[in-house]
Amino acid sequence: MPTTASRVRSEAPPAAADVRSSRLYVLSRAPLLGVVRRALSIVSLACLDVLGLALGIYLALLIRQLVYGESTIFWSLLWRQEREWLDFVVPITLLVFLQAGLYARRERRPGPGRIVASLVLVALIVLAFGIGTDYDFTTSGLIPTAVATTAVTVSLLRAAYDSAALELMRLGGVRRRVVLVGEGESLSRLHAALLAGQGGIPYELVGAVAPAGEPRLPLLGTSLDELTPILERERPDELVLAENDFDERTVLDAVERAHRVGVKVRLAPSTTELLVHDAEYVPGQGVPLFELRPPVLTGADWALKRAFDLVAAVLVLLVGIPLWIAIALAIKLGSRGPVLFVDRRVGVGEREFRMLKFRTMAVDAAARQGELEAENEASGALFKIREDPRVTRVGRVLRRLSLDELPQLLNVLRGEMSLVGPRPLPLRDHALLQDWHKARYNVLPGMTGLWQISGRSGLSFDDLVRLDFAYLERWSIWLDITIIARTIPAVIMGRGAY
Repeated sequence: MPTTASRVRSEAPPAAADVRSSRLYVLSRAPLLGVVRRALSIVSLACLDVLGLALGIYLALLIRQLVYGESTIFWSLLWRQEREWLDFVVPITLLVFLQAGLYARRERRPGPGRIVASLVLVALIVLAFGIGTDYDFTTSGLIPTAVATTAVTVSLLRAAYDSAALELMRLGGVRRRVVLVGEGESLSRLHAALLAGQGGIPYELVGAVAPAGEPRLPLLGTSLDELTPILERERPDELVLAENDFDERTVLDAVERAHRVGVKVRLAPSTTELLVHDAEYVPGQGVPLFELRPPVLTGADWALKRAFDLVAAVLVLLVGIPLWIAIALAIKLGSRGPVLFVDRRVGVGEREFRMLKFRTMAVDAAARQGELEAENEASGALFKIREDPRVTRVGRVLRRLSLDELPQLLNVLRGEMSLVGPRPLPLRDHALLQDWHKARYNVLPGMTGLWQISGRSGLSFDDLVRLDFAYLERWSIWLDITIIARTIPAVIMGRGAY
């Protein structure tokens, strides 16, 4: 039932009523508090970065001392040998981090991948300056070692800051008040995705503006003509539109109405936009035409990604040998059957391959799946049961920590998988795919991906496929590093895993 506000006739206010045009607006309480919070956030992050830089350089010097057999190591080592370098490196690092967006707002702030890239740039600047001034670096390995140690210290300090700040905001009841705008299935999908994929400040879903409503949300209005009084009454922080439900003119009008009352606007992109990786202008036509190319990694991008996969997989395999042995013993002692399970999956080009996993189920699990289809808790082309009776006790622990996926490192070495990419589906799930889903098979499937860090089993299959397309469109080696780094806490916390 529409509220009173939905029966009030509304017209867009004149330009003079725009709160952004008022000089007094910038002196009001809300903007001033926002400026203070942003300033405190930037100063806090900058101080942590300086601390991380000092610790990282000290650790690099410590490693050098140990390699050269120095018996006495003091904290003063940092200040005695590299004091003049810190005076130079600190402002350079802060400027590079600023340019890289590492002091942006939380939701726009890049992750560990951008930190590593920025520190590499700082190292190159330092190296160039040192060469230009004939500085003696003593050992050639000091700079790359310092990059690695500083990346770790800065990332850990930033992660601790984000975690503490987020927890304080949650304890303080901070919420992002959101009004959704859309129609039918896309509105329901948007609602479910916002609830399932929260990793930052929690959303408080105020209601929806929709012709037919949304069963799980209060109906604030049925037409965008009512948007201005609704926003003035509810005062949300954000307005989120399912963009494919409206034409361009309607979207632009909604954006202008929201901005007039100081509300941030976000657009949920359509599937078509996510399917497009790049667009190339085609000249010589009577109208502007763009050739839309499907998402695919080729050429130098593919070579870089493949090289990263090989190096990282070999390192993890070698370091993890003791863990492999312990898991194998636990599986053998816990239930009869082989240690490894070979699962037929669909990979790049929709070609079948044999994916390796540590066995987490009873040996007759495949034969029993038919009788459990009615209990499937996942939507679309997925089969998931939260309390699957076929899973062994050891298997439940392995799944909870995603340790059952480790043997897929061998698939990575064989060129059948990548460390990061769309998850490969079983044959049963692949047979249920719609045609638009299959663009995800233009690249190697991955051991982890945006599925694992964005709600995992809590999202619908269509939402998971859209995450695959978003990953392919925005791919970079730094995005892969960021996803790998964010997979670890997602796995430890068990978000959506079953």
